Amino acid sequence: MSKDHGNQIKDDEKYEALRNKGMSKEKAARIANTPDASRKGGKSSNLDERKKTELLAEAKKIGIKGRHSMTKGKLIDAIRNH
Repeated sequence: MSKDHGNQIKDDEKYEALRNKGMSKEKAARIANTPDASRKGGKSSNLDERKKTELLAEAKKIGIKGRHSMTKGKLIDAIRNH
């Protein structure tokens, strides 16, 4: 049985599993709070195929600082490793 993380975490079991795999609290919470995360697999486009403006929007959504001064390659790395 997973620990109750309160209202901020919607899927406690998924959150615990992700934390046990070594994900950060922020990333695990973001995934656990996405209601259809398990159904989304494979639907997002490859980061290399996206335009820089799309990458900037994604970086903003996940809270990457300094994103406007990054090259497209640095943005991709930052998004993948956030």
